[in-house]
Amino acid sequence: MNTTVSQNLVTLARMLERLDRSGVAVDPQQYRGVVEHLSELLRTLPHDAGMDAVLQASPATAELYENLNYQHAGLCRSPLDPALAAEVAAREAIELARHSAAQPRH
Repeated sequence: MNTTVSQNLVTLARMLERLDRSGVAVDPQQYRGVVEHLSELLRTLPHDAGMDAVLQASPATAELYENLNYQHAGLCRSPLDPALAAEVAAREAIELARHSAAQPRH
């Protein structure tokens, strides 16, 4: 990725992070503009080590990238282990609740 485009990607990713974490109301037009420009860069730039570094450093940008590429790769950047662990824990809790409900109360 060339230096100018790389700097634009980093700058927009940082802006999106600040907007997402803002404690005050954000102008919707500004937010939309940042997301549109960032989306265009994510669509056109090659997925290389530089982009991976930006995606790892910016959760909001990684989520946007994943949404843009969902039709090809699903939730390719979402960690599988925590999702699987949550599903297993939920199943165990449901089974425990069913078992408890089936026990006669004294």
